[in-house]
Amino acid sequence: MGSLYKVNKGINQSIEFKGLKAQYIWYLGGGVIILMIVFAALFILGVPSLVCVGLIGILGTVLVVKIYAMSRKYGEYGMMKALARKQLPKTLKCYSRKAFMQPSK
Repeated sequence: MGSLYKVNKGINQSIEFKGLKAQYIWYLGGGVIILMIVFAALFILGVPSLVCVGLIGILGTVLVVKIYAMSRKYGEYGMMKALARKQLPKTLKCYSRKAFMQPSK
């Protein structure tokens, strides 16, 4: 016998929209808002509208391609891991043998 309520099977899974995962959706949204502000500023400064549309179109295409590339390369948590890995030292130097000796009791 079937249940009256549908079970939500997407619990504890990250958000995904057309291939973009997790935080990259926000990055794309922020980039689009910045491009709209740049378009408005260029238009107010008197740049011809076709030049504005062309420039924003090119910048928007570059933005989308880069964001999708980052989403594919790093995934949901990979970019945070890559940034954390850059903060680790390459080598640890120890000039004493005390780290390798057994503590005496």
